Amino acid sequence: MSENRLSVGITGLNEVIGGGLIPQRSYLVRGGPGTGKTTLGFHFLAAGVALGEKVLFITLGEPEAQLRANAQWLGFEIEAMPFLDLSPSSEFFTEVQTYDIFSASEVEREPTTQKIIEQVQAVKPQRVFLDAITQFRYLATDEFQFRKQVLSFLRFLVEGGATVVFTSEGTSSAPDDDLQFISDGVIYLELLPEGRTVSVTKFRGSNFRDGRHSLRLSETGMQVFPRLLPDNYQQDFISEPISSGIPEMDEMLHGGLERGTVSVISGPSGVGKTTVGIQFMKEAAARGERSVVYIFEESTSTLLHRCESVNIPVQQMIEQGSLSVIPVEPLLYSPDEFANMVRIEVEDRQTRIVMIDSISGYQLSMRGQDLVSNLHALCKYLKNMGVTVILINEIETLAGDFRMTEVGISYLADSLVFIRYLEHQLSAGTEICKAIGVIKKRVSNFEKSLRELDITRYGIKVSKPIRRVRGILSAAPLWMDVESED
Repeated sequence: MSENRLSVGITGLNEVIGGGLIPQRSYLVRGGPGTGKTTLGFHFLAAGVALGEKVLFITLGEPEAQLRANAQWLGFEIEAMPFLDLSPSSEFFTEVQTYDIFSASEVEREPTTQKIIEQVQAVKPQRVFLDAITQFRYLATDEFQFRKQVLSFLRFLVEGGATVVFTSEGTSSAPDDDLQFISDGVIYLELLPEGRTVSVTKFRGSNFRDGRHSLRLSETGMQVFPRLLPDNYQQDFISEPISSGIPEMDEMLHGGLERGTVSVISGPSGVGKTTVGIQFMKEAAARGERSVVYIFEESTSTLLHRCESVNIPVQQMIEQGSLSVIPVEPLLYSPDEFANMVRIEVEDRQTRIVMIDSISGYQLSMRGQDLVSNLHALCKYLKNMGVTVILINEIETLAGDFRMTEVGISYLADSLVFIRYLEHQLSAGTEICKAIGVIKKRVSNFEKSLRELDITRYGIKVSKPIRRVRGILSAAPLWMDVESED
């Protein structure tokens, strides 16, 4: 946090606005009903209370008792937080107040203003949250009077040493454009079909991260997940090959996969893509390095059972802390939320290998957003941090024209490894086997031939290069007469 900034109490939002709010300025939080405006205000004031600052909540809509109950449910400690409740009481209705000589605005303005002045002078707050300032429209005779009154009110608070966050209830018939001009910053909360978002459209005296950022409201309040900008992150690392622990596979890759690179392992269902990827993690664990695999399509128990059955001790790796297996329900997470999960693994836990299993599962979390741009940002961030990335890509067909991916992300890969089924023609008949090959490697040379891949209860076995294969890139490649080879 910058020394001259005030935290809003939400880590991700602080990151979006460059470290926090600039003190003694006024900020507008706008958005429709249920978007989280009041929750943001609770975070802002609670952050001040935690620092020993004097705060004040001014409400012109919801009554204080209801606000305190909501805050308590969200876990905010606000017992000692002063409120100024200017919401209409039930007596206003039962007494049927009418104004025959003067307008309602003329009668109500003076006592409302006086209450605010008295409370502010008594508390001398360093933080003020006002919900919602648009209620002042009904205390003004016209738009000019409203604008003048709001400007004067905000100046009164700021000159008294307060940083002010206020909300609006703008509608199509009464937009809040004038409030956006008046404020020093504008935070916009939205509820869209693809999920909740927050964006900053104005922030005087500071840079900010533009665009929409994912937002989540939960029983603990508000979380903000900033859109990932990979160029903001750099870490020095040595570009060196990392071994798979299988000499024949390393021969194919001329040493292994390099640090700070992206590799796509592609192939049809059941061919062994995930097992090959975790093999690199098994070897990393032996070096004392940490890895993480995000699984979008199968359960953790299934993955553990499958790996243990082929001599990859995933359970032991997890217990030792060298591996995390994290199941992800794609429909529950936005791309920004997932990127934040990955950042925590890399920056807080020094994870060196990240595997996404699979691209099609990750695509479900896009919620209408562009897969390629989001995956590009995530992979570039990981490369900048010196992390080795393994993307598992499933081809839908067992046989057909050769293709590495079906979603247009091949350009992201520094290495492209493919695994496919072959027809193995023997004298006694034909059987299906698996073959592995490399079709691209940016940072070094690679072997151009195929090798047989066999996944057994003793582990992964890779053969010598297969010399007699016809139609490697065709719909039905055929391996012939290999019995006569060494």
